[in-house]
Amino acid sequence: MPTFSKNDTHYMSLALKLASQGREGVKANPMVGCVVVKDGQIIAKGYHQTFGEAHAEINALSQINFQANGATLYVTLEPCSHVGKTPPCAQAIIDAGVKQVVIATLDPNPLVSGQGLAMLEAAGITVNVGLLKAEALILNRGFIKRMQTGLPFVTCKIAMSLDGKTSMASGESKWITAEAARKDVQHLRAKNQAIMTGSGTVLSDNPSMTLRLDGSNVSPLRVVIDSQQKITDQTLNIFSNDAPTLILNPSNIATLQNGKIDLTDALKQLGGQGINTVLLEAGPNLIGAMIEENLIDEFIIYTAPVLMGSNANSMATLALDAMSDKIQLNLNDIRMVGDDIRITANIKT
Repeated sequence: MPTFSKNDTHYMSLALKLASQGREGVKANPMVGCVVVKDGQIIAKGYHQTFGEAHAEINALSQINFQANGATLYVTLEPCSHVGKTPPCAQAIIDAGVKQVVIATLDPNPLVSGQGLAMLEAAGITVNVGLLKAEALILNRGFIKRMQTGLPFVTCKIAMSLDGKTSMASGESKWITAEAARKDVQHLRAKNQAIMTGSGTVLSDNPSMTLRLDGSNVSPLRVVIDSQQKITDQTLNIFSNDAPTLILNPSNIATLQNGKIDLTDALKQLGGQGINTVLLEAGPNLIGAMIEENLIDEFIIYTAPVLMGSNANSMATLALDAMSDKIQLNLNDIRMVGDDIRITANIKT
């Protein structure tokens, strides 16, 4: 590993902050930020703003008319080396006269993956890789997973009582958590390209599954898993004009021998549409099935300081009989959101 200075870390931190500003616009593309430095001064900075338009490096270099002789360029993801929707960024960096490039992490896209690095080095540019790599990987974890597996990164959001219940036996579930937690969920929705639920939730709750957040232009795709093709009423809120909707049923997705939707195939279809991130907001049956198929990457569990009793429904339908069957979680973050607890966790492997 190369040695990086405090200033190097500062510039890359800034590039990562810039990259995150593109979350709403880049869609299937990764979030990327870029900072150009010469003689200890930032002379340009930019980020990838909109899918299909200029990448971070081009947005930065254009500010200085592509004149960066002797400068160091910091970028959060390996510059592309191929002609896609835009020309290759690596060539623009070379043509601008940059002498050194610092990259947080390489691009897992097989069209790039190391080729951008090789192109820069072949032109005599010094390239160092790995500065704030962990942060860069977290930022684009959805894109990276889709490039590597074809599947999006799935976050399962659950609102439950302290005794692990998500609805009463009647199906009543509004509201378990308080307003602050519900508002936090809207920010969570804004970070995901799709929101997925099951037909049972749609028919019992008639949710809109839209983003209710002032100042955001995001409209995540609404995805409904409908194994038994029960969703026929076009007046349901899921079909409102606020966001697009995709119903996945046996007519467009492979099914298993038990007649249920092949959930892996469902996620692959979403990945094939350029969906990097999915927020699962569903009932216990779909959540349990997703856990059993090992398709959930992260849980965000909002726990309210209430008890709902033994007749209420649990967070997931899982047929576990022995203590040896228990599913262990890594607790990655625990914080208060208003009066409720927000737990971020993943299944321990």
